Amino acid sequence: QVQLVESGGGLVQAGGSLRLSCAASNSIFSINFMGWYRQAPGKQRELVAATTTGGSTNYADSVKGRFTISRDNAKNTVYLQMNSLKPDDTAVYYCNAVTIKYSAWGQGTQVTVSS
Repeated sequence: QVQLVESGGGLVQAGGSLRLSCAASNSIFSINFMGWYRQAPGKQRELVAATTTGGSTNYADSVKGRFTISRDNAKNTVYLQMNSLKPDDTAVYYCNAVTIKYSAWGQGTQVTVSS
């Protein structure tokens, strides 16, 4: 099972940008689904963005046009570029990898957007 480590979170002002990284312990080339989720205090974890081995992507309506997910198979890393951040984007962001055999999660990285 792959191990995932997120990084890149932090404190940013509204309107700013951050890029999150999810580094995998081994190849992500054949991992069917890789996604970014987030969980704000008192709320359920929600899917923010996802990418598949076929190259397709999908986004939550709340982040469309502002966030971009990408994967670099050579570096075993998935990125989430977040632009035009809003206070409502404040949450812990988690990376998820899904294959037919398992679903793996990272430990999360905190993103805080101040108004």
